[in-house]
Amino acid sequence: MKKIKIVGINKNSIAEELEIKPNSYLISVNDEEIYDILDYKFQISDEYVTIVIEYNGEITEYEIEKDVNEDIGLVFEQELIDNPRRCMNKCVFCFMDQLPNNMRDTLIFKDDDYRLSFLTGNYVTLTNCKEEDIDRIIKYRLSPINISVHTTNTELRKKMLNNKNAGNVLGYIQKLYDNQIYMNGQIVLCPEYNDKEELIKTVNDLSKYYPYMESISIVPVGLTDYREGLVSLRPFTPEEMKDIITDIEKIQATLYEKYGSKVVYLSDEFYLKSNTPLPPYEHYEEFPQLENGVGMASLFISQFNERLKELEKENIQPKNNKVSTITGIISKDIITECSKILQEKYNVEILVYPIVNDFFGHNITVTGLLTGNDIYKQLKDKDLGERLYICSNMLKDDEDIFLDNMLVTELSQKLGTEITIMYNNGGTFVDQMLGI
Repeated sequence: MKKIKIVGINKNSIAEELEIKPNSYLISVNDEEIYDILDYKFQISDEYVTIVIEYNGEITEYEIEKDVNEDIGLVFEQELIDNPRRCMNKCVFCFMDQLPNNMRDTLIFKDDDYRLSFLTGNYVTLTNCKEEDIDRIIKYRLSPINISVHTTNTELRKKMLNNKNAGNVLGYIQKLYDNQIYMNGQIVLCPEYNDKEELIKTVNDLSKYYPYMESISIVPVGLTDYREGLVSLRPFTPEEMKDIITDIEKIQATLYEKYGSKVVYLSDEFYLKSNTPLPPYEHYEEFPQLENGVGMASLFISQFNERLKELEKENIQPKNNKVSTITGIISKDIITECSKILQEKYNVEILVYPIVNDFFGHNITVTGLLTGNDIYKQLKDKDLGERLYICSNMLKDDEDIFLDNMLVTELSQKLGTEITIMYNNGGTFVDQMLGI
């Protein structure tokens, strides 16, 4: 029987109340053996749960009465209990294959696990899934599942993913649709591969599964300087991006008339890199794929303006006199314009420094992929004011460390200035720049 190591107990949890100790082992839940996190979450979801724990060779059974879906508070050695599934694809556009060799292990491990899609929002290709895996998704009602589709052309998908098992994605999507499992689709768009007629076909194919295919995002391929030995790819030109916007707007209009939802959305890069005005806040409906860079800029501007309106009702005096902030090249105009508004309205000096991405290459322009060393090299002789503000999306989720392993404290010491981390929110930007 599989024994699952417990490495921690959450504070104020049922497990703490029962005095279950770290370095114990979970033996079973409701007399059922647990193979992975899905089994565990399914079994503990009831109001009455029985768990068997081993500690120092002694077996104890606990009968628990709790709220439905309330967690017990056990922390396991591995998030999934089981090992995560490694990606078996060799996608022509894979960003992970374009990383330099000195990246930390957690960044270069390529997972493709439907369980992580449910738990953390990762996108999965379903190429390493079997029918029994799809049946488990249905059994446990894992929803939504985020699916990297890229194309519904069977042979093209096999070619783009370099995987002979990549052709059955529509079969799996149909089964999930038939069983009312919600999904989000993703298309990484590559010139001369899945664009133009292929893109229109893919969007039309996927939109037929609405409302269970809740949304479809389209993002342009990201290309670093580390593509030696990889398939030749190029970025889209601004003119091509404008053509893509035009094509998708036509589809959005048709889908909105049919469903009352646009369903498909382009990432912000298409608008910003082609100098096309951003769609308004309302365009993105419920912002279903915000983490994919879809609508992030419009949301930021809306939050910024809403916070300014709130402050008009208050007699706010900024505590900052002169501060600095950084941004990726793609969002420099937005951050500069917002800073200009604050400077004129509140008489605070805000120095905005766009950072060129030398680490990954100049094709990478988003703020979230900036590194500590690039920031240091480009700011070391600059006036940073009272403090430097940086966005949290540059850092590891659970640690203040950049992608190149430089700590925020190290950057602060090297620059000789205080660094404040702020969330990527327009309202937060106002408050932080003003020091309120």
